[in-house]
Amino acid sequence: MAISTDALIVGAGPCGLFQVFELGLLGINAHLVDALPVIGGQCAELYPDKPIYDIPAIPVCSAMELVDNLRKQIEPFHPEFHLDQQVTHVSALNDEEFVVRTSTDTEFHAKSVIIAGGVGSFQPQLLRTDGVAELVDKHVFYRVVDPDRFKDKDIVILGGGDSAFDWALELVERAKSLLLVHRSENFRAADASVQQMRSLQVKGDLNFMVGNVSAISASNGTLNGIDILKPDREVQHVPLDDLLVFFGLSPKLGPIAEWGLDITRNQIHTDTEKFETNVPGIYAIGDIATYPGKKKLILSGFHEAALAAFAIKERLNPGQKVHLQYTTTSPIMHERLGVAE
Repeated sequence: MAISTDALIVGAGPCGLFQVFELGLLGINAHLVDALPVIGGQCAELYPDKPIYDIPAIPVCSAMELVDNLRKQIEPFHPEFHLDQQVTHVSALNDEEFVVRTSTDTEFHAKSVIIAGGVGSFQPQLLRTDGVAELVDKHVFYRVVDPDRFKDKDIVILGGGDSAFDWALELVERAKSLLLVHRSENFRAADASVQQMRSLQVKGDLNFMVGNVSAISASNGTLNGIDILKPDREVQHVPLDDLLVFFGLSPKLGPIAEWGLDITRNQIHTDTEKFETNVPGIYAIGDIATYPGKKKLILSGFHEAALAAFAIKERLNPGQKVHLQYTTTSPIMHERLGVAE
C-alpha cells in the first residue's frame, strides 16, 4: 500500500532535515528518503568530526553535532525516515500528486517532492584488485561503523585524504598495529593531521609506506595479507587482519538524472522564489540546486528550505494566503513546536 504524504524529501542531510523544520512550522508533515543507512548526508559520511564555523549563532560545532541538533530541532514534527534506500522512480500520478518508488519497493503518493540530495548519493571508489569483492564488510571496509571492530587487530589503511588520516589517528590506539599506505607523499589531508601522523610514525606507534596494493591473499574467506608495489618496483608482502580503503567517495546523481529535470553538471536548475524545478511540484535545495549567484553553503540551503516550504504550503492550499508568523510570538507556532503553555 502506498504511503500518502504532503511532502517527500529526498535526502536527509542538513538541508533535508531543516526542510522538515520549515515545513513543520507551516503544519506540513514530511517523509524523508536517503540512500545512506543514517541521517546526516555528507556531514555524517565524509567529515563527522570536522569543525563548522559558519552556522549563525553557533561559533563552532562539529558536523555531527550540527546533525544531532537538527534532529533534535525537528522532533516536534515527527518526521518519518526511510533510510538505506534510493528513490528509483518519480512520475506524475495526477495533476496534484507524484508516485515515488524506492529501491526497497516502498511507494509514496506525494503532493510535493523536495530534492535535498547534496551532490547525489555517495559511492566509494573501490580497490580494483582480484578477490576484494568477496571480502567487503568482512575484512575489507570502505567505511567504519564500529571502531572497536578493529581493537587488537593488525590493520592497513589505504588513502591519503582526510578520511584515511582521520581513521588512522582514531584507530591507532585500538589496533595492535597500523600501517598507512598511499601512492605518494603528497597528501590531501589537513596539514595538522599529516603532522600528527608523522609524529606517531617517529614514535613508532604507526607505520607509513608509499605504494599501491598489487594483490591480496585470502583463504576460506579470511584475509591473510596484501602485496604492496613500492616506487622502486619492489613488492613487499604485509600480513594483516583487516584492510580499510579510503580512496574517496564519488557523488552519483543516479536515477535523479532520469526524472526529466533541467540538469547541468549534476546540478538541478531552480528559480529563486520557490526553488521549484522545471517540473511543477518538484523542488531542489542545497548543493544539488543551482541558480544565478548560487553559493554552496549550508546557510544558503537553509534559506532555500524556508522559501520552498512557503511555496509548498501555497501549492497545497491554492488561493489561500500564507501568513508569515514568528516563532517568538505566534501561538500556532508554539503549539506546533510543543512549547505552548
